[in-house]
Amino acid sequence: MGHEHQHEAHSHKHHAHNGQDHGHGGHGHQHAPSSFGKAFAIGTVLNSAFVAAQIVFGIMAHSMALLADAVHNFGDVLGLLMAWGAASLARRGPSSLRTYGWGRGTILASLTNAIVLLLGCGAIALEAVKRFGETGPVGGTTVMWVAGAGILINGFTAWMFMSGRKEDLNVRGAFLHMASDAAVSAGVVVAGLLITLTGQLWLDPAASLIIVAVIVAGTWGLLRDSLNLALDAVPEGIDMARLEAALRALPGVADVHDLHVWSLSTTSIALTAHLVHEGGDPAGLIRRADAEMHEHFGIAHATFQVETAALAENCRLRPADVV
Repeated sequence: MGHEHQHEAHSHKHHAHNGQDHGHGGHGHQHAPSSFGKAFAIGTVLNSAFVAAQIVFGIMAHSMALLADAVHNFGDVLGLLMAWGAASLARRGPSSLRTYGWGRGTILASLTNAIVLLLGCGAIALEAVKRFGETGPVGGTTVMWVAGAGILINGFTAWMFMSGRKEDLNVRGAFLHMASDAAVSAGVVVAGLLITLTGQLWLDPAASLIIVAVIVAGTWGLLRDSLNLALDAVPEGIDMARLEAALRALPGVADVHDLHVWSLSTTSIALTAHLVHEGGDPAGLIRRADAEMHEHFGIAHATFQVETAALAENCRLRPADVV
């Protein structure tokens, strides 16, 4: 009897990883194909040069709108570098010191990017408010020409990433960032045109405040999402109630506890759970659970511990308030 009891209390723990630990629905990719390395390089160089030009001409033309857009485009450079770096880091495998690899670096980079952009927005907003009381000339024509160049540069950079925007989340982020910035540059062109036609200098700081508002609106979401990922929150798009119900509905599963879902990086989701098994083949249950998580929730890095009812009864991780 003692031997039978020991066998009944035995648990089966299995790490389910199907080799594609990123994406949703089984067809995501964690890093851009090697062919996008050239696009990242060209985009970074072009946008870096454009930021420098905006700062120089913004100071020469006394245009806060150009300086505000320079801050925005500096964020573009950071975004491109982070996406490029994420692609490089994704190719590094895990080690004895970093068993999950370097994926978390993408989360820290996005958090840093958000903080830097918000600080820059604060500085630009303060300077713009001061400019409302000044009467110095603003070179509307210069503003238009420089912002027009921004439309071309951002538009061209977005075009380079267009072909990969549906398959790769890093590339999609770069594409959307560049495309939206082309639209912001168009707004600066309009501000320069109105200044030239009307001579109303207040339009320049007003335009810079509008640009700052657009940047803050977009960056706030980035900050929120980055903080959530850094604090191991459930990734956006994962319905925990539906996910737990899917596990409980698996044949042979009597209960589920110690369920955790978090992000390993900005593209890879992990899951751990204890499954209480009523009987049958534990290995078969794990295969089905792994397939269910991958196909319907985009989770390909799953670890399951299968327990008998007797073991689960005394599992110290069973209470919902225990991590």
